[in-house]
Amino acid sequence: MNLPNKLTLSRFVLTGAFLGITFSRIPWHHTIALVLFSAASLTDYFDGRIARRDKLVTNFGILMDPLADKILTCSAFIAFVGLGLMPAWMAVIIVARELAITGLRLLAASKNVVLAAEGYGKHKTIFQIVAIISILVLASYGDWGVVGKTVFGFQLFGVGGPWVVWFTELSKWLAVGLTMLSGSLYLWRNRHLYLDDL
Repeated sequence: MNLPNKLTLSRFVLTGAFLGITFSRIPWHHTIALVLFSAASLTDYFDGRIARRDKLVTNFGILMDPLADKILTCSAFIAFVGLGLMPAWMAVIIVARELAITGLRLLAASKNVVLAAEGYGKHKTIFQIVAIISILVLASYGDWGVVGKTVFGFQLFGVGGPWVVWFTELSKWLAVGLTMLSGSLYLWRNRHLYLDDL
């Protein structure tokens, strides 16, 4: 098994560890979850980059890499709902989009059509990761003592409350908005796949 595929598999392991720590009650569990999620996100960046650079693209990687990404991000958002860190409707939109696009790609594959990733989808993933990291920082920075309060607990631009609070809220809305936009555009541009035989 080549290195990119090992990194992809490690993302499944890190996702399981992330969920286990997130719902645990050990000291600093949100901080540990933040580290695990960040590490998993880095494997997403490096496995694709290494695969393209060294020409190590495989069918396993084509299938499992996007699946690992979706499981990682959807698991995080669902976990946040369970912990009261995010409204359920936001998670529903995000998970529904991922299921819809996965279904569309399966339909395309059954017709021997390959659907390439689009720019909006890549930006959506980045905003989702930023939102997840922001939520984890907001949940954990209070445990970091003076450093956490100094870096994340001050007001910015005169906005009330610590800047990490409104930044996290903004990042959630941007992630959901871009998720809806990218999913809608993807479904519309490829509508011939599911409307031609109506």
